[in-house]
Amino acid sequence: MRFRYVATDTLGKRLRGEIDADSARDARQLLRERGLVPHQLKPNDRSPRAAQAIPQRDFVLMMRQLATLIGANLPLAQSLLALENQCTARRQKTLLRTLRQRVQEGCSLAEVVAQWPKNFTPLYCAMIAAGEATGKLNVVLEELANYSEKMLDMKRRLLQVMIYPLLLVGVAILVIAILLTTVVPEIVGQFSHMQRQLPLSTRLLMRISEGMQQFGLGILLVMVGAGVACRLALRRRKCRQWWHRNQLRIPIVGRVVLDSGLARYIKALSILINSTVPLLEGMAIGMNIVGNSFIHQQLSQAQTRVREGATLTSALDETGLLTPMMRHMIGSGELSGELSTMLKRAADLQEQRLTNNMAIAATALEPLLIITMSGAVLFIIMAILQPILELNNFTG
Repeated sequence: MRFRYVATDTLGKRLRGEIDADSARDARQLLRERGLVPHQLKPNDRSPRAAQAIPQRDFVLMMRQLATLIGANLPLAQSLLALENQCTARRQKTLLRTLRQRVQEGCSLAEVVAQWPKNFTPLYCAMIAAGEATGKLNVVLEELANYSEKMLDMKRRLLQVMIYPLLLVGVAILVIAILLTTVVPEIVGQFSHMQRQLPLSTRLLMRISEGMQQFGLGILLVMVGAGVACRLALRRRKCRQWWHRNQLRIPIVGRVVLDSGLARYIKALSILINSTVPLLEGMAIGMNIVGNSFIHQQLSQAQTRVREGATLTSALDETGLLTPMMRHMIGSGELSGELSTMLKRAADLQEQRLTNNMAIAATALEPLLIITMSGAVLFIIMAILQPILELNNFTG
């Protein structure tokens, strides 16, 4: 733990600071060894619920190392101490120290990690509790590490798909804005002395350029305000659900969103069932990580149908979210008693489908954006060249 102290040194100077120790008694002893006389000593560890989450990759590595140590028959408290001693990151060290101290006090690991919701989601808590109950904590932690790595990889691939189109759009908008506010007015201004009427494209470009110069800042503020308003509106359940439902109708993008949500749900459900977590509890945990409120609502209805006695296959089939292959695989798992195995295979299939759809989205989106932006630049060039060509023909 970290303690704040007020102490005096040998010269009587009053000092304030912080010190790390396992207990208040140890903290006082450490201060005395430094030649200080402690007067006040208060715990300074932040509440776990208010603590910032440690980076996901560090968290995955920590879980994998803990699984290895426990698998080597090292007691849980000693495993946590070993990780704490080798850790240098302050947040991670604080987390490990708190876990170790609470475990030494007699708490189960599942009870302790529930106090760190930013690091341990309900999925983690349920699986750790199941691992402790079955004596397979090291297996569960290893499975959690594998799951987290797959989720990180999925996020990375989504980012890779989106980063180039977003960069392309940003650069194109910046270039067009510069052309319309600086270059175009200078060039088009040279045509003002012409006695003939300018071409429609040139007149339209001049109006757009004038509008950008006069109202450019206002347009930018309106766009920022609209973005903030949309963000606030999405905090309301009805608005968020409307957007998430219509998000699934967007060509290509909707398919990626659906596949991503289902991949997370099916994967989590397979891990939970394999860890002996009851089906209904697993469904409740799994549907909270899909990231889309409309999909969440459909899965919640499926959970209700299972509670009423329906099979998992029929309940999920009624949502209309499953592909025929996934429906067949889950149904086969229920009939054969190998539901967790078939769910894992279905999740792997869904992840592969997601990868393919993301590749299709990237392949389709990039040329479309290039054509759109090229068309805008071509319009600007033609609007500038057209009166020049007409003037040459007239003088010729």
